[in-house]
Amino acid sequence: MPHRRIPDHSRRFAGEQRREPTRAEEMLWRELRGRHLAGLKFRRQCPIGRYVVDFVCFDARLIVELDGRPHDDPGQRAHDRARDAWLRAEGFRVLRFPNDLLLGGSGDLVLEAIRKAAAEHRSSDLG
Repeated sequence: MPHRRIPDHSRRFAGEQRREPTRAEEMLWRELRGRHLAGLKFRRQCPIGRYVVDFVCFDARLIVELDGRPHDDPGQRAHDRARDAWLRAEGFRVLRFPNDLLLGGSGDLVLEAIRKAAAEHRSSDLG
């Protein structure tokens, strides 16, 4: 995939998001950082094209998004669908989880879904 220049506003927004994570993002980042999850290297609040994704593992072509209440808005849902379609067209798999899943104590379900998606990517690379 050719390298694309990241717009300045995306870089600024990503920096702001890294400085002020949500509680759910902090919780998930503790599990993902430092290759703690299955040896996968994740980045957080990373610009990809004109978008900023919550978490990305480039090796597994995997994006993890945590959605709070603003994502319940119909306009935001439409934006998310278009964004996810663009990211999929770029070769990424996008997993979305509600913040409440992590905050409610079901973080293990989220981590298992991430592990599974990464393993599926690895097995598709072999075949």
